[in-house]
Amino acid sequence: MVTEFSVEDKTYIARAREVFIRMSLLLIIAVSCFLLLRPFLDLLIAGIIIAVGIYPGYQTLTKVLRGRETWAAVLCTVLLLAVVLLPTMLLAGTLADGLGNITNQLKAGQVKIPPPPANLDKLPLVGKKLKEFWSLASVDISEAVSRVTPQIRERIPALVSASVGIGGLLVKFVIAVLLAGFLLATSKERIRFADRLFGRIFDDQGPEFEQLITSTIRSVTNGVLGVAVIQTIFASLGFWIVGLPGAGLWAVIFLIGAVLQIGVVVLAPAVLYAFATQSTSHAVMFLIWCIVVGLMDNVLKPILLGRGSKVPLAVIFIGVLGGFITMNLIGLFVGAIILSVGYKLLMAWLDAGIPRAHPAYASTSKAS
Repeated sequence: MVTEFSVEDKTYIARAREVFIRMSLLLIIAVSCFLLLRPFLDLLIAGIIIAVGIYPGYQTLTKVLRGRETWAAVLCTVLLLAVVLLPTMLLAGTLADGLGNITNQLKAGQVKIPPPPANLDKLPLVGKKLKEFWSLASVDISEAVSRVTPQIRERIPALVSASVGIGGLLVKFVIAVLLAGFLLATSKERIRFADRLFGRIFDDQGPEFEQLITSTIRSVTNGVLGVAVIQTIFASLGFWIVGLPGAGLWAVIFLIGAVLQIGVVVLAPAVLYAFATQSTSHAVMFLIWCIVVGLMDNVLKPILLGRGSKVPLAVIFIGVLGGFITMNLIGLFVGAIILSVGYKLLMAWLDAGIPRAHPAYASTSKAS
């Protein structure tokens, strides 16, 4: 039995077919664009985040330079590159010198390690083995090193891979800074594009959501990454003064730990090394310095995070871990910002759907 379609039905079918073809073509174009941009997506996100984060400073510098926007963007780029490259070069030098000193001391047998504390074996899980190894190292450092040599050799490929990853992260940051400089130099066009994009997506609430995202990026950039960088600078100064071997590597590890909100844990081995190799007075001073560094975030975060832009610590922590899993090392720095923006957008969307007279409105507004 053949079904006869009316003229109206045939018109609907033709329209549906036309819509399907157009949507398919748009989907193909969108997927193709995403695949082409995917290798550079982390760099684009990092560049946008850096540009948004330093835009207030760029505006101030533009006023100082009497409206010379291009020169202000170039100067911001140069300053950011200096902030990234100069400490890296200095820390890399201290890392090479530190490893060389350790090697020379081991060959000459000049490394002297004091006996372990009496109650060290009471530590759960690792206390007994740690005290045994420490005791052996205090008596015969060569024998202690020979015992762990096989394990060290097994970890060498992982260490080399981590070193390459850190070098790749540095290159990505340099590219992201250059991209941020370009975005600042063309900021007027980018702002107009952002206004049109948010207006198209959020309609009348576009400016509100645009301001929310901007304030969240700046808040988390200053309150998490900014505090981590400040702590790392002070911690690196302490590592250098106390003569910690491989101070550059420890500084990188501490920076990652500070972003993960566990920087204090990284300071513990450095304090143990200070008490093992330095005089008691110097070691105590270094311990006090480390305590000050560890407590800095309690003072700086409330100032730099800002009121009304606070993000729960759990969101930041999950964002850091998720960013590391999905985007490797650069995700440690951009993951927290991306998830924080998503969290604030979700809370704003939830608040927008609750009438102001509803009792839940007050509780959600306080929570956000």
